[in-house]
Amino acid sequence: MAKAFPTDNPFLRGYYAPVNTEADAGHLQISGEMPKELLGTLYRNGPNPQFAPRGPYHWFGGDGMIHAFHIENGNVSYKNRWVRTPKWKIENEEGEGLSGTFGNPRYTDPRVFALNSTIANTNIVWHGGKLLALEEAHAPFSLDPKSLMPVGPKNGGYETFGDKLCGPFTAHPKFDPETGEMIFFGYSATGRFTKEISLQTVTEDGTVTRAEILEGPFPSMIHDFAVTKNWIVVPVFPLTSSMERAMGGLPPFAWEPDKGTHIAFIPRKGTVADVKWVTAPPSYVFHPMNHFETADGKVVIDVMKYDVAPLFPLPDGSPSTQEPPAARLFRWTFDLGGPGNTFREEQLDDRAGEFPRFDERFCMSDYRHGWIVSGNIAHAGVRRGEGITHYDLKTGTNATWTAGEDDRFGEPVFVPRHDKAPEGDGWVLSVIYRSAEGRSDLAVFEATDIACGPVALAHLSSRVPAGFHGNWRPGTLGG
Repeated sequence: MAKAFPTDNPFLRGYYAPVNTEADAGHLQISGEMPKELLGTLYRNGPNPQFAPRGPYHWFGGDGMIHAFHIENGNVSYKNRWVRTPKWKIENEEGEGLSGTFGNPRYTDPRVFALNSTIANTNIVWHGGKLLALEEAHAPFSLDPKSLMPVGPKNGGYETFGDKLCGPFTAHPKFDPETGEMIFFGYSATGRFTKEISLQTVTEDGTVTRAEILEGPFPSMIHDFAVTKNWIVVPVFPLTSSMERAMGGLPPFAWEPDKGTHIAFIPRKGTVADVKWVTAPPSYVFHPMNHFETADGKVVIDVMKYDVAPLFPLPDGSPSTQEPPAARLFRWTFDLGGPGNTFREEQLDDRAGEFPRFDERFCMSDYRHGWIVSGNIAHAGVRRGEGITHYDLKTGTNATWTAGEDDRFGEPVFVPRHDKAPEGDGWVLSVIYRSAEGRSDLAVFEATDIACGPVALAHLSSRVPAGFHGNWRPGTLGG
């Protein structure tokens, strides 16, 4: 018999509460006018635990569920499915949760622990003709774009690039718009809670062309990274991991600011032996917006920076701060040719926010437009006044649209009007949770006119729970 979910965890209530149904809706009701030029599918991923977990639950540890909104000829259809990973399957067969968050061995059934299964709950990308559900400790999990069921019986759904994949795979690979390459890393590359970091590159046809191991200064949770035309940039922040802590009942991941921040720059045309390290004050970044090189060779990375890592305690389990920390938009500029590899930062905005996105056709290039969810997204409690903010980085201006006081916004995903459209010419899509009604809408905005509000809303009668990342795949579901 499945146990009820605990009611004392804020990440299992309200907006964060799991949904226990999989649904298909062929024709969502629409307010406004859905742009006829929109043809494709917004895939969005997030944690949605199938069963109550064993031991303490962390938001990052729920089973992956994909929410797919397909838009064609002004019509919007919706489908949601759990990612049927090995962990999901064995728990589904047993009818109960068999694992602790992050696969904590203190709480995890040996059968699940032996599977070393992905939860595939963080992002979903399209590369090389494959739809890949991602987290950051395992190989990608391949799904059929129409049914959302696993693909690839040889590896039970895992995409291992001809068995050439070396170690875990980040939830945030980068795609080179010029070459089609996918560049990715993986932390804890030589085993759970280890300090080594894998660096790999895969061509558009799935051929691994680079596979190396970088030794980090200490084991760390590295959620995202940056790539420019000449550099792979891997930040090691002092959000540390420890098997000893986990086995002793203390936090597997904890904030240790005394260790500082260490940022590795590895040449794309070199090897890890050519790494340059830059040290910086302790901070934490889940997500950069974009990253590029200036004409004089400096590296610029725009980041949503926290002074203290949110959602994780100190090593003894006590809170890292009295109030939940918030991220704000900063520009980091690195001069790798200067004395001591210099680093400076500039705050671009003082509002709290997260989930930065941009027109990714301009990845690794100087750019103008970006979008975030404004508000303290890492706060599970009161999060009033959220919205979507558009930044014009050339004029230094921004604009925001908000909805109901308690409504919540999903990551803003940019879709170009057409392949050759100028930067920022298109739409931004976001899933909005209507708190008062307990359901969600898909909102479509004119990308550079956010303040005017959505041009169209597709209405669900159900709720899309708090999630993480998604992407747009153009074309019909059969194409």
